[in-house]
Amino acid sequence: MSATLNDLEKAINSGLTTAVKESKICFEQLYIDINAEDIISTILFLKTNEKCKFKQLIDITAVDYPKKEKRFQIVYLLLSHENNSRIIIKINIDENESVPSITKIFPSANWMEREIFDMYGISFKHHPDLRRILTDYGFEGYPLRKDFPLTGHTEVRYSESKKKVIYEPVKLDQEYREFDSQSPWEGTKYIKQDKEEKK
Repeated sequence: MSATLNDLEKAINSGLTTAVKESKICFEQLYIDINAEDIISTILFLKTNEKCKFKQLIDITAVDYPKKEKRFQIVYLLLSHENNSRIIIKINIDENESVPSITKIFPSANWMEREIFDMYGISFKHHPDLRRILTDYGFEGYPLRKDFPLTGHTEVRYSESKKKVIYEPVKLDQEYREFDSQSPWEGTKYIKQDKEEKK
């Protein structure tokens, strides 16, 4: 642990006082936990404070913990070129809780927040253009939630008769549902049965 990182942690804790619920240094990076309502003041402090100078937003992402009371964790990654240091800010929120948008502080957050909204269904207050960015317009559900089915709810294909792209409910063959993954060398049971019947 470098002394400068320890100094930075002390400066952030004293500057943000009650906003920081927990802070720690791990893998030569500083981690802080805050509440959702403190995100604007925290990001502003980290960007403008002379000791911090976290002037670049690297990424915003989210994690889904369906069994936890606060289901989602939003993670902000900031970089300080001048101090050659990184900080990771974590927020835990409920399923229906909105988070203030930081697009006025970091305009690059626009697409990152839209991606989180599209993939997880997490809403950002005062976002200038909060709509889907990766999935189609009529898409239902949120693909990165852990309760979302791996196959999705609908499939897309081009219909030769209708001469356009159509959406249909996902249809899985029974063989796919009962896929035998026990031994790749022996093959699945239904293939063996077919071979024996053909003999």
